[in-house]
Amino acid sequence: MRILHTGDWHLGKNLEGASRMDEQELFLNDFVDIVEKNKVDLVIIAGDVYDNSNPPARAEKMFYDTLKKLSKNGERLILVIAGNHDNPERLVAAGPLAMEHGIIMSGTPKTVIQCGEYGQHKVINSGEGFIEVEINNEKAVILTVSYPSEKRLNEVLYGEMDSDEDRVKTYGERIKSLFDSLEKNYRSDTINLVVSHLFAMGSEEGGSERSIQLGGSYIVNGSCFPKEAQYIALGHVHKPQIVPGTNKKARYSGSPLHYNKKEINIKKKCFIIDVKANEECVVNEIELKIYKPIEIWKCESISDAIDKCEENKDRNCWVYLEVKCDRYIREDEIKKMKGIKKDILEIIPKLQSDEENESAVTIQEKSFEEIFREFYKKERNIEADDEVVNLLLKLVSEEGDEDEAN
Repeated sequence: MRILHTGDWHLGKNLEGASRMDEQELFLNDFVDIVEKNKVDLVIIAGDVYDNSNPPARAEKMFYDTLKKLSKNGERLILVIAGNHDNPERLVAAGPLAMEHGIIMSGTPKTVIQCGEYGQHKVINSGEGFIEVEINNEKAVILTVSYPSEKRLNEVLYGEMDSDEDRVKTYGERIKSLFDSLEKNYRSDTINLVVSHLFAMGSEEGGSERSIQLGGSYIVNGSCFPKEAQYIALGHVHKPQIVPGTNKKARYSGSPLHYNKKEINIKKKCFIIDVKANEECVVNEIELKIYKPIEIWKCESISDAIDKCEENKDRNCWVYLEVKCDRYIREDEIKKMKGIKKDILEIIPKLQSDEENESAVTIQEKSFEEIFREFYKKERNIEADDEVVNLLLKLVSEEGDEDEAN
């Protein structure tokens, strides 16, 4: 069986208020060609189809048009799960209609997929969080754990949380319990897969993800995934990568476009997986095109910035303009730059006085809290939660009190 793993399309997403749907449409057209050219049997879309729970009409039309092209009247099976950006009910609303086209949609970990014919293929068994499909006489058991929020996770595990000990388990421990219970559906004569949308420890965020963890509580360990799974298709992290500690089985396909200036050096990809029952899978990467790059132009002066805009006015790119200056940029100068070069997202004055003040602040003059917050943001690309900072400060304070007492 040949599988293509993708996700985090974020259809309808904006960048500093500018729509990315033209680029997304180009990607979707190329994506259909990639699937066709590689003769893919099963397409897995691992969540965050849309950028928010109420996507624009154009984004929904793009998605459904793409599904129709991919399915080829049911010749190919497509599996879609909801991510933290998606509205699960809205995503699966077209489920009954999608069924005849070979499209399976899962909204929550409790979703039970209807058995029956899906285009030219079949769902022959299903339950909360898993399906068994038959594709071209090959059978695959897929654990379908759509974005497991705390509330949804508690709902699916409610019957198993009998003791107080079960109720105080961490998020990661409960995710492991869920996978342990679902893993029982695997067999030696089936291809065994996982598709989920969550954040695994050790993964590197790309920069444009909306965090689904609060103070680290929504992070899971790579060891939570089923050992018998041959491939684990994950969504949420926008940088394509292998999850540490999973023997290269668990991967994030990443997002198809650069959705943030922090991602501009990341190569965007999707993964093609060839797998047979009871054998190791073979994974190949396909690098995706960059349709309209995000660029950061560093200019030495206001006149240099205007010249740069003139020189590059015909280039198709998004621009963050950083301008060194000894005064704030006037409104007429900003209008001139934006009039020459379209798609300037932001003009950022780098005042020399600011740089001098910044360099004058040494690490000794910063508080422990400031140093920690800067380190946290640098390492994780998100602001430290106040709860985490307060807990750390409390621990440091208690340790200091103990030292003084001794």
